[in-house]
Amino acid sequence: MAATVSFTVESTRGPRTVSVAYQRTGAGEPLLLLHGIGHHRQAWDPVIPVLAVERDVIAVDLPGFGASPALPDGVPYDLTTVAPLLGTFCEALGLDRPHVAGNSLGGLLALELGREKLVRSVTALSPAGFWTERERRYAFGTLRAMRLAAGSMPLPLVERLSRTRAGRTVLTSTIYARPGRRSPQAAVLETVALREATGFHQTLAAGRDALFTDDVPELPVTIAWGSSDRLLLRRQGIRAKHTVPGSRLVRLPGCGHVPMNDDPALVARVILDTSR
Repeated sequence: MAATVSFTVESTRGPRTVSVAYQRTGAGEPLLLLHGIGHHRQAWDPVIPVLAVERDVIAVDLPGFGASPALPDGVPYDLTTVAPLLGTFCEALGLDRPHVAGNSLGGLLALELGREKLVRSVTALSPAGFWTERERRYAFGTLRAMRLAAGSMPLPLVERLSRTRAGRTVLTSTIYARPGRRSPQAAVLETVALREATGFHQTLAAGRDALFTDDVPELPVTIAWGSSDRLLLRRQGIRAKHTVPGSRLVRLPGCGHVPMNDDPALVARVILDTSR
Protein backbone atom coordinates (compact mmCIF):
# COMPACT_ATOMS: atom_id res chain seq x y z
CA MET A 1 0.00 0.00 0.00
CA ALA A 2 1.18 3.50 -0.79
CA ALA A 3 1.75 6.17 1.80
CA THR A 4 1.38 9.87 1.02
CA VAL A 5 3.35 12.87 2.21
CA SER A 6 2.31 16.48 1.66
CA PHE A 7 4.48 19.59 1.78
CA THR A 8 4.39 23.22 0.72
CA VAL A 9 6.21 24.68 -2.28
CA GLU A 10 6.35 28.21 -3.63
CA SER A 11 4.67 29.06 -6.91
CA THR A 12 3.81 32.08 -9.03
CA ARG A 13 0.46 32.07 -7.21
CA GLY A 14 1.89 31.79 -3.73
CA PRO A 15 2.48 28.74 -1.52
CA ARG A 16 0.90 25.53 -2.78
CA THR A 17 0.53 22.10 -1.20
CA VAL A 18 1.93 19.15 -3.13
CA SER A 19 1.16 15.52 -2.25
CA VAL A 20 3.34 12.60 -3.36
CA ALA A 21 2.50 8.90 -3.02
CA TYR A 22 5.30 6.45 -2.35
CA GLN A 23 6.05 2.97 -1.10
CA ARG A 24 8.94 2.25 1.27
CA THR A 25 10.59 -1.04 2.14
CA GLY A 26 13.95 -2.51 3.12
CA ALA A 27 16.83 -1.30 5.26
CA GLY A 28 20.16 0.41 4.68
CA GLU A 29 21.15 3.62 2.95
CA PRO A 30 18.14 5.28 1.27
CA LEU A 31 17.51 4.70 -2.43
CA LEU A 32 14.94 6.77 -4.32
CA LEU A 33 13.33 5.20 -7.42
CA LEU A 34 11.79 7.41 -10.13
CA HIS A 35 9.66 6.06 -13.01
CA GLY A 36 9.09 7.39 -16.52
CA ILE A 37 6.29 9.41 -18.09
CA GLY A 38 2.92 7.66 -18.09
CA HIS A 39 4.17 4.96 -15.74
CA HIS A 40 3.92 4.51 -11.97
CA ARG A 41 6.04 3.31 -9.06
CA GLN A 42 5.09 -0.33 -9.72
CA ALA A 43 7.45 -0.26 -12.71
CA TRP A 44 10.16 -0.99 -10.12
CA ASP A 45 8.42 -3.99 -8.53
CA PRO A 46 10.61 -6.60 -10.31
CA VAL A 47 13.82 -5.20 -8.77
CA ILE A 48 12.65 -3.97 -5.36
CA PRO A 49 13.01 -7.32 -3.54
CA VAL A 50 16.70 -7.47 -4.46
CA LEU A 51 17.37 -3.79 -3.76
CA ALA A 52 15.58 -3.89 -0.39
CA VAL A 53 18.08 -6.41 0.96
CA GLU A 54 20.73 -3.67 1.02
CA ARG A 55 18.80 -0.41 0.74
CA ASP A 56 15.93 1.53 2.30
CA VAL A 57 13.95 1.71 -0.95
CA ILE A 58 11.49 4.53 -1.62
CA ALA A 59 9.57 4.09 -4.89
CA VAL A 60 7.77 7.29 -5.85
CA ASP A 61 4.72 8.09 -7.94
CA LEU A 62 5.78 11.32 -9.62
CA PRO A 63 3.22 14.18 -9.37
CA GLY A 64 0.40 13.61 -11.81
CA PHE A 65 1.16 9.90 -12.20
CA GLY A 66 0.12 6.76 -10.38
CA ALA A 67 -1.46 7.55 -7.03
CA SER A 68 0.04 11.05 -6.80
CA PRO A 69 -2.37 13.89 -7.61
CA ALA A 70 -1.62 16.49 -10.23
CA LEU A 71 0.52 19.47 -9.34
CA PRO A 72 -1.56 22.44 -8.16
CA ASP A 73 -2.14 25.49 -10.35
CA GLY A 74 0.95 27.63 -10.58
CA VAL A 75 3.41 24.73 -10.18
CA PRO A 76 4.81 23.71 -13.59
CA TYR A 77 5.98 20.25 -14.61
CA ASP A 78 9.36 21.42 -15.89
CA LEU A 79 12.71 20.01 -14.80
CA THR A 80 13.74 23.03 -12.75
CA THR A 81 10.57 22.74 -10.68
CA VAL A 82 10.07 18.99 -10.28
CA ALA A 83 13.68 18.17 -9.31
CA PRO A 84 13.75 20.63 -6.36
CA LEU A 85 10.26 19.41 -5.46
CA LEU A 86 11.71 15.91 -5.12
CA GLY A 87 14.42 17.37 -2.91
CA THR A 88 11.69 18.79 -0.68
CA PHE A 89 9.98 15.39 -0.70
CA CYS A 90 13.21 13.83 0.58
CA GLU A 91 13.43 16.44 3.33
CA ALA A 92 9.84 15.69 4.34
CA LEU A 93 10.77 12.02 4.78
CA GLY A 94 14.01 12.84 6.59
CA LEU A 95 16.16 11.42 3.79
CA ASP A 96 19.70 12.78 3.82
CA ARG A 97 20.97 12.75 0.23
CA PRO A 98 19.63 9.36 -0.89
CA HIS A 99 20.98 7.37 -3.77
CA VAL A 100 18.69 7.70 -6.78
CA ALA A 101 17.83 5.53 -9.75
CA GLY A 102 15.50 6.71 -12.49
CA ASN A 103 14.14 5.46 -15.78
CA SER A 104 13.38 7.68 -18.80
CA LEU A 105 11.87 10.89 -17.36
CA GLY A 106 12.95 9.58 -13.97
CA GLY A 107 16.50 9.17 -15.28
CA LEU A 108 16.57 12.81 -16.38
CA LEU A 109 15.29 13.87 -12.95
CA ALA A 110 17.90 11.64 -11.27
CA LEU A 111 20.69 13.36 -13.21
CA GLU A 112 19.32 16.78 -12.29
CA LEU A 113 19.21 15.78 -8.62
CA GLY A 114 22.84 14.69 -9.00
CA ARG A 115 23.81 17.95 -10.67
CA GLU A 116 22.28 19.83 -7.74
CA LYS A 117 24.16 17.55 -5.27
CA LEU A 118 20.89 16.46 -3.65
CA VAL A 119 21.82 12.75 -3.88
CA ARG A 120 24.80 10.46 -3.19
CA SER A 121 24.84 8.55 -6.48
CA VAL A 122 22.88 8.42 -9.73
CA THR A 123 21.78 5.48 -11.86
CA ALA A 124 19.98 6.66 -14.99
CA LEU A 125 18.28 3.99 -17.12
CA SER A 126 17.58 5.24 -20.65
CA PRO A 127 17.32 8.83 -19.40
CA ALA A 128 15.45 11.45 -21.38
CA GLY A 129 17.20 14.64 -22.47
CA PHE A 130 19.94 13.34 -24.78
CA TRP A 131 17.92 13.31 -27.97
CA THR A 132 18.12 15.21 -31.20
CA GLU A 133 14.98 17.18 -32.09
CA ARG A 134 13.99 14.47 -34.57
CA GLU A 135 14.45 11.75 -31.95
CA ARG A 136 12.43 13.77 -29.43
CA ARG A 137 9.54 14.18 -31.85
CA TYR A 138 9.60 10.44 -32.57
CA ALA A 139 9.56 9.58 -28.84
CA PHE A 140 6.80 12.04 -28.01
CA GLY A 141 4.70 10.88 -30.96
CA THR A 142 5.08 7.29 -29.79
CA LEU A 143 4.09 8.22 -26.26
CA ARG A 144 1.00 10.07 -27.48
CA ALA A 145 0.02 7.05 -29.58
CA MET A 146 0.45 4.77 -26.56
CA ARG A 147 -1.72 7.06 -24.45
CA LEU A 148 -4.40 7.22 -27.15
CA ALA A 149 -4.42 3.43 -27.50
CA ALA A 150 -4.63 2.93 -23.74
CA GLY A 151 -7.53 5.35 -23.53
CA SER A 152 -9.43 3.81 -26.43
CA MET A 153 -9.50 0.24 -25.10
CA PRO A 154 -12.32 -0.71 -22.71
CA LEU A 155 -11.05 -2.21 -19.46
CA PRO A 156 -12.54 -5.68 -20.23
CA LEU A 157 -10.51 -5.75 -23.46
CA VAL A 158 -7.32 -4.76 -21.62
CA GLU A 159 -7.94 -7.50 -19.07
CA ARG A 160 -8.59 -10.07 -21.80
CA LEU A 161 -5.41 -9.12 -23.67
CA SER A 162 -3.36 -9.30 -20.48
CA ARG A 163 -4.15 -12.99 -19.99
CA THR A 164 -1.96 -14.14 -22.88
CA ARG A 165 1.65 -13.55 -23.81
CA ALA A 166 0.57 -12.29 -27.23
CA GLY A 167 -1.91 -9.91 -25.65
CA ARG A 168 0.68 -8.50 -23.25
CA THR A 169 2.91 -7.96 -26.29
CA VAL A 170 0.16 -5.82 -27.83
CA LEU A 171 -0.18 -3.83 -24.62
CA THR A 172 3.45 -3.30 -23.63
CA SER A 173 5.94 -4.23 -26.38
CA THR A 174 6.86 -0.58 -27.01
CA ILE A 175 8.56 -0.34 -23.62
CA TYR A 176 9.51 -3.97 -22.89
CA ALA A 177 11.72 -6.23 -24.98
CA ARG A 178 10.23 -9.23 -23.15
CA PRO A 179 6.60 -8.24 -22.56
CA GLY A 180 5.57 -11.82 -21.87
CA ARG A 181 7.44 -11.63 -18.57
CA ARG A 182 5.10 -8.93 -17.27
CA SER A 183 2.30 -10.35 -15.15
CA PRO A 184 -1.29 -9.97 -16.39
CA GLN A 185 -2.20 -7.81 -13.40
CA ALA A 186 0.82 -5.53 -13.90
CA ALA A 187 0.02 -5.11 -17.60
CA VAL A 188 -3.53 -4.04 -16.77
CA LEU A 189 -2.51 -1.65 -14.01
CA GLU A 190 0.13 0.13 -16.08
CA THR A 191 -2.25 0.50 -19.03
CA VAL A 192 -4.77 2.12 -16.68
CA ALA A 193 -2.00 4.27 -15.16
CA LEU A 194 -1.03 5.54 -18.61
CA ARG A 195 -4.53 6.59 -19.60
CA GLU A 196 -5.35 8.13 -16.21
CA ALA A 197 -2.09 10.08 -15.71
CA THR A 198 -3.22 13.64 -15.00
CA GLY A 199 0.26 15.05 -15.57
CA PHE A 200 0.89 13.39 -18.93
CA HIS A 201 0.23 16.25 -21.34
CA GLN A 202 1.79 18.93 -19.12
CA THR A 203 4.92 16.84 -18.71
CA LEU A 204 5.21 16.31 -22.47
CA ALA A 205 4.74 20.02 -23.07
CA ALA A 206 7.46 20.86 -20.54
CA GLY A 207 9.72 18.25 -22.11
CA ARG A 208 9.88 19.97 -25.49
CA ASP A 209 12.85 21.99 -24.28
CA ALA A 210 14.33 19.35 -21.98
CA LEU A 211 18.00 18.75 -22.71
CA PHE A 212 20.60 17.66 -20.20
CA THR A 213 23.81 19.48 -21.08
CA ASP A 214 25.77 19.68 -17.80
CA ASP A 215 28.30 17.41 -16.18
CA VAL A 216 27.60 15.70 -12.84
CA PRO A 217 31.02 15.82 -11.20
CA GLU A 218 32.10 14.34 -7.87
CA LEU A 219 29.33 11.73 -7.77
CA PRO A 220 29.19 8.08 -8.88
CA VAL A 221 27.03 8.11 -12.02
CA THR A 222 25.97 5.16 -14.16
CA ILE A 223 24.05 5.58 -17.40
CA ALA A 224 22.56 2.31 -18.62
CA TRP A 225 20.76 1.66 -21.90
CA GLY A 226 18.78 -1.32 -23.12
CA SER A 227 20.10 -2.79 -26.36
CA SER A 228 16.49 -3.15 -27.57
CA ASP A 229 15.17 0.25 -26.49
CA ARG A 230 12.56 1.23 -29.09
CA LEU A 231 11.58 4.57 -27.57
CA LEU A 232 14.89 6.32 -26.82
CA LEU A 233 17.40 4.78 -29.18
CA ARG A 234 20.60 3.49 -27.62
CA ARG A 235 22.88 5.86 -29.51
CA GLN A 236 21.63 8.52 -27.11
CA GLY A 237 23.69 6.74 -24.46
CA ILE A 238 26.87 7.78 -26.28
CA ARG A 239 25.77 11.41 -26.10
CA ALA A 240 25.01 10.99 -22.42
CA LYS A 241 28.51 9.63 -21.82
CA HIS A 242 30.04 12.61 -23.63
CA THR A 243 27.92 15.00 -21.56
CA VAL A 244 28.79 13.29 -18.26
CA PRO A 245 32.33 12.09 -19.04
CA GLY A 246 32.98 10.69 -15.58
CA SER A 247 29.97 8.39 -15.78
CA ARG A 248 29.99 4.66 -16.38
CA LEU A 249 28.07 3.68 -19.54
CA VAL A 250 26.52 0.21 -19.32
CA ARG A 251 24.68 -1.72 -22.03
CA LEU A 252 21.74 -3.87 -20.93
CA PRO A 253 21.57 -6.75 -23.43
CA GLY A 254 18.09 -7.86 -24.42
CA CYS A 255 16.40 -5.03 -22.51
CA GLY A 256 13.90 -2.49 -23.73
CA HIS A 257 13.12 1.03 -22.62
CA VAL A 258 11.92 -0.09 -19.18
CA PRO A 259 14.60 -2.68 -18.36
CA MET A 260 13.52 -3.48 -14.80
CA ASN A 261 11.05 -6.05 -16.12
CA ASP A 262 13.27 -7.46 -18.87
CA ASP A 263 16.25 -8.34 -16.66
CA PRO A 264 15.59 -7.56 -12.98
CA ALA A 265 18.80 -9.18 -11.71
CA LEU A 266 21.02 -7.18 -14.08
CA VAL A 267 19.28 -3.88 -13.37
CA ALA A 268 19.41 -4.43 -9.61
CA ARG A 269 23.13 -5.22 -9.82
CA VAL A 270 23.83 -2.06 -11.84
CA ILE A 271 21.97 0.09 -9.28
CA LEU A 272 23.63 -1.54 -6.27
CA ASP A 273 27.09 -1.37 -7.84
CA THR A 274 26.64 2.36 -8.41
CA SER A 275 25.31 3.02 -4.92
CA ARG A 276 28.16 1.10 -3.30
